[in-house]
Amino acid sequence: MPKGRNTTMRLHHHHAKRASTVALVLSMLLMLTLVLLILLALGILSLPVSSDDSPPSIRDSFKFGRRAGVLGGGDALGKRGEQWTEIISWEPRAFLYHNFLSKEECEYLIKLAKPHMAKSTVVDSKTGQSKDSRVRTSSGMFLKRGRDKIIRDIEKRIADFTFIPVEHGEGLQILHYEVGQKYDAHYDYFLDEFNTKNGGQRIATVLMYLSDVEEGGETTFPAATGNFSSVPWWNELSECGKKGLSVKPKMGDALLFWSMRPDATLDPSSLHGGCPVISLSHIFQAT
Repeated sequence: MPKGRNTTMRLHHHHAKRASTVALVLSMLLMLTLVLLILLALGILSLPVSSDDSPPSIRDSFKFGRRAGVLGGGDALGKRGEQWTEIISWEPRAFLYHNFLSKEECEYLIKLAKPHMAKSTVVDSKTGQSKDSRVRTSSGMFLKRGRDKIIRDIEKRIADFTFIPVEHGEGLQILHYEVGQKYDAHYDYFLDEFNTKNGGQRIATVLMYLSDVEEGGETTFPAATGNFSSVPWWNELSECGKKGLSVKPKMGDALLFWSMRPDATLDPSSLHGGCPVISLSHIFQAT
């Protein structure tokens, strides 16, 4: 009899444990559903809407929205338009933040940089030192980190966007590309011991477009995976821009891409370049 009672008790315990597990799973699903409904109600997450039966593109099936004022606060210079983040690619991981900067912030950065522009250089992979190169024909200059309140606001916004602390970032570099100027495909991560030992490896880049461009000047990722022609601005790209996954410059937008994978290995698909500016136009960028 005692043996029989023990068997019955074990069976009852087993059923009770199974029931509690099922209840836990159901409660977790209910919580997840509530979170998704809240995100949809706030406009932070929106479901894709398509008028045709086209397959998923290289871009995303979701859009993550950030309403004006979420990043940067209400006392920033100028007023930014509607903000949202668009997933451009997963290889490399690349995201386009629309209206990251206001028109006034773009003009302020250009005004600061214009008198101090000099020929852009590249990093020598053997010595870690800067050197002139034909692969990069733009002009540029660096702004001291935390130079003034406007710069600090932008740096804080970059930190919020990337989840990387401000103190881990470099000072802003302002770049100017005139007609015919470009930057051939390259990596932002370091391949030399000098820079990796002294400043650490570069893991991500935020490229902010300070002006529009009529033709050319795209940021292109020739090693990206996916259907390059799926981007909505495909027909506006130059011949150079159609040779890879490309983003067309638009004043105020910011492109974030990662040079390292989540497992901390270097990502060769982050190979990128700046297409030549065409026609009677030029472009300013900050990175």
